[in-house]
Amino acid sequence: MLNPTPSVLFFTLKIFSATGGIEKVCKLAGKALYEIYGNNLEVFSMHDETQDAKDNPYVPQKIYHAFAGNKIMASLKAIAAGRKKNIVILSHINLLTVGGIIKKINPKVKLILFTHGIEVWQPMSRKRKRLLHGCDRVISVSHFTRQKLIDVQGADAAKCVVLNNCLDPFLARPTPMQKPADLLRQYKLEKTDIILMTLTRLAITERHKGYDKVILAIQSLQKKQQQRIVYLIAGKYTEDEKKHIFQLAENAMVSVVLTGFIDDHELPRYFALADMYIMPSKKEGFGITFIEAMYYGLPVIGGNADGSIDALDNGNFGLPVNPDSITEIENAIEIMIQNRAAYQVDGEKLLKKFGFETYKEKLGKLLMNI
Repeated sequence: MLNPTPSVLFFTLKIFSATGGIEKVCKLAGKALYEIYGNNLEVFSMHDETQDAKDNPYVPQKIYHAFAGNKIMASLKAIAAGRKKNIVILSHINLLTVGGIIKKINPKVKLILFTHGIEVWQPMSRKRKRLLHGCDRVISVSHFTRQKLIDVQGADAAKCVVLNNCLDPFLARPTPMQKPADLLRQYKLEKTDIILMTLTRLAITERHKGYDKVILAIQSLQKKQQQRIVYLIAGKYTEDEKKHIFQLAENAMVSVVLTGFIDDHELPRYFALADMYIMPSKKEGFGITFIEAMYYGLPVIGGNADGSIDALDNGNFGLPVNPDSITEIENAIEIMIQNRAAYQVDGEKLLKKFGFETYKEKLGKLLMNI
């Protein structure tokens, strides 16, 4: 006799009302879980509103419940639903208290936690550690985050597994594209410019992304290059950080463009504008933007001291560098300028490693073998 399909709750902070890396993970995990469990899945979002999910292709409305920031109602509903579930999956460690209550009421439930990056790298309270240790499985987006859980939080290595993030199956298909003429005009760029791109939020708290180091690396490298090197940083920024970056760029005599927020559907055109993608971060949980840039044909440079190394497949995709070494960053940029094509990742290899179907298959196996 076949085992019945488990009843599953996926409890999240938010999915559709923000566009960060964790929200992208939740969209894709939600889609994968629905394809695995069908209508036996319920998805709860604490901070989204119902209209945020309208016409989305990831999670059907009939299994989706949004609580518009009402933390108490979301928590009570999740606890009530969790009493009858076989599996409860938490998208973030901030939901662990609710997960712990569900586990106490329903001891047979399998409690799964997704961990992403910096939120689990730092010391935790005894209570939170106890709740973490009570999970049946902890899924980390990179080997770096998994190791931090073991080393810093004392998590049980046997319970900790890695599931790398994946490409969104709804990304526009990559097609050969010239540098968009309207974007060249908008940002006063020339076709001959060598354009480096980083996609990140800009704030004093985000300097670990390494964009300041990139500016200093370009300063030295520009002296060796006849073509102008332009550093294009895409993403929201604070006014203080904007002033900091432009002051740094002016002192270094480096051309920097800040685009501000870019909608996801516009990203392929910005990737087409760039010649390479670079983010020598020190605190990246994984770095979905690396694999998105590769998908659109850009060679990538990333840090070798955090979860970025997983996105770069330990150097099989792109060039990992010491994020504290301006010399290493400069050398990596120079290597890619000289031989960009050698570092472009084959599309089939990329999808085999980071495609949605691969992700869904791995997630299904992880949840079967709890």
